[in-house]
Amino acid sequence: MGAERAVGTPVLRRLNTAAVLRAVRERAPDPVRLAELVELTGLTRPTVGQAVDDLVEAGWLQQHDPAAASRQGGRPAVRVSLRGRAAPVLGLDVGPHTVSAGISDLVGHRLAAVRRPVPRWGDDPPRPPEALDEQGEAGRLLGVVDEVTERALREAGLGADDVAGVVIATPGIVDPGSGRILLAPSVPGWTSVNLSDHLRGRFRCPVQVENDANLAALAVAGERGTLLAVQWGERLGAGVVIDGRLHRGTGSAGEIGFIRPPGDVPDTGDGRGPLERTIGAEAIAEQARRAARRRPESALHSGAPDAAAVFAAAASGDATAQRIVDEVAATFAQAIAPAVLVLAPDAVVIGGGVARAGSVLLTAVTRHLADLTLSPPAVEFSGLAEDTVLTGALCLALDEVWHRRLAAP
Repeated sequence: MGAERAVGTPVLRRLNTAAVLRAVRERAPDPVRLAELVELTGLTRPTVGQAVDDLVEAGWLQQHDPAAASRQGGRPAVRVSLRGRAAPVLGLDVGPHTVSAGISDLVGHRLAAVRRPVPRWGDDPPRPPEALDEQGEAGRLLGVVDEVTERALREAGLGADDVAGVVIATPGIVDPGSGRILLAPSVPGWTSVNLSDHLRGRFRCPVQVENDANLAALAVAGERGTLLAVQWGERLGAGVVIDGRLHRGTGSAGEIGFIRPPGDVPDTGDGRGPLERTIGAEAIAEQARRAARRRPESALHSGAPDAAAVFAAAASGDATAQRIVDEVAATFAQAIAPAVLVLAPDAVVIGGGVARAGSVLLTAVTRHLADLTLSPPAVEFSGLAEDTVLTGALCLALDEVWHRRLAAP
């Protein structure tokens, strides 16, 4: 970069290096010239040059061919950009029925994505007998976690030691300090598993466990100040963002699946909360099956309709399906209206499998919520749908990597 070099204490040099790296990150993925870094950081050109040399040597930056940047005569400009594979991160979305793994590079490009259903008892391939004997369903789920992790690493062409951070999304209540799972009714035995320790046995980087709905909220929050992000599938949960910051409370903030709607809600003994038993994906399908028996003229009468079939039939004008959707929307709006009145969020964003329902559900929820609140928020579906939680896990893992790298010495 030149013979002249910045001088100063090691602490000052690290601060200058962090400032340059932060500036390159803000321009990512586009390359940036040294002259631009001088302007962005307010540092001298020799200081910027020294920092760039240090970051290239450490593997965080890559230098582009100066000749490629030269469109005019004279000395070509040196350009640098983030080296994506300097600090890849692993995200895991662990659910009772499906486990997903993703790997992103430093720039946020997805290097791998693996999704695997959790086999039921008797399904192939069988889980190791010792895992099943020791931890039952939790052991079965851990086996799938290990499998998708290995497949994601192979797909990305990485080893475990290459990974700079791991974030695991899990259903249930997670202790913010220890990462221990305090309550997870959907996965019997899950509270007896130390999920972070299980992954730390393989990875040398920090491993963090977080509630899945909280991570969904991070994925869709963007620049919005206050947000209620709902994960709606077979289970229901929510992440709460207040003034741009995730609100965890004591660890159980957003557990809307345990709200009790009006009427009698029998306990099915499967660990689901009252609202989940009433309007979860399986409950919607069960409503459709009951209605279809009474209404043979309905499109729902043929086959065994699931929630997706209900929404599709409603969108096509089927009166029976439309009534079911309206009842589901009304119950959902009644459940979250108190939270909307208390928080006054900018938006309610719905992710999970139900996020594919389309405008027929969105319109009904918006209408019912307007009747129950003073300042109805925007109601929208997450464009990420089932990928929302995994995206949030990867975002948090990247944020943690950057926080550690850019923290003041």
